[in-house]
Amino acid sequence: MLRQRAKDRGEVPRRLPAWIRAPLPGGERYADIKTRLRDRDLHTVCEEAQCPNIGECWNAGTATLMLMGDTCTRTCRFCAVKSDRAPPPLDADEPRKAAEQVALMGLDYVVLTSVNRDDLPDGGAAHFADVIRAIRVASPHTLIEVLTPDFQGVARDVATVLDAAPDVFAHNVETVEALTPTLRDRRAHYRQSLAVLQAARAHRPQTVTKTSIMLGIGETQAQVEQTLADLRAVDCDAVTFGQYLRPSPWHQEVLEFIAPEAFAHWQQRAAELGFRYCASGPLVRSSYRAGEFYLRGLVNAKS
Repeated sequence: MLRQRAKDRGEVPRRLPAWIRAPLPGGERYADIKTRLRDRDLHTVCEEAQCPNIGECWNAGTATLMLMGDTCTRTCRFCAVKSDRAPPPLDADEPRKAAEQVALMGLDYVVLTSVNRDDLPDGGAAHFADVIRAIRVASPHTLIEVLTPDFQGVARDVATVLDAAPDVFAHNVETVEALTPTLRDRRAHYRQSLAVLQAARAHRPQTVTKTSIMLGIGETQAQVEQTLADLRAVDCDAVTFGQYLRPSPWHQEVLEFIAPEAFAHWQQRAAELGFRYCASGPLVRSSYRAGEFYLRGLVNAKS
């Protein structure tokens, strides 16, 4: 079989298989980036989401900044980010600070993501746009990917972000449709996420659209196939697959560890279905080594 289904044996996997383990973060560039971020009171999803690839990505010069603070208005059963219905106000100076940080780090590629801010009238869309524009001025050669919330499905808020001309617009469906009500906050809907990706494509067709799917939470192969078909139906360009890892005992348990050959299978299926790019592996996350994957995908698409 392509994957080991622990739930079929009536147990939950506890020990990580060898292909899941990542080295502890370290290195001179990693330490330098960490210090610079703290000096400017910036947050990264790399830290907040306890990403296993933080050392590899930071030492390679790719970073993911989490905008609008470190407190989310939603509570999803897979996410390690803390939540509160009334998070602190936005930092009006964050666009300048983020742009300065990107320039000082000399990044070729930056991913801008955020917590959900349902407390804001536009979900923070204008703030996203301000950060993009500030980075364009400070570091004009840096490629910018945005990984946005769903903005409660409001198309004009999606358009606000796209009007600032990011190179990649990403929004994660996270999981298959059947598992969405269990894993995601009640305000997040599978079809709503598809609509966000579709709105992005319609508003700015030249922008690459991207999403990410977690595996190992109980999805079936047929459900993953349907998700890929749904994403192609809204003309999504790129998809990533990664193994779900449980952040704490409160969070959704891991029901299976997906073997590397299964991830290779999904990468092949994505190519067969017409995705322009797919990154698929046990430790892949939506922004994992994003610059390398994005550039390689474009080169392959043009060859």
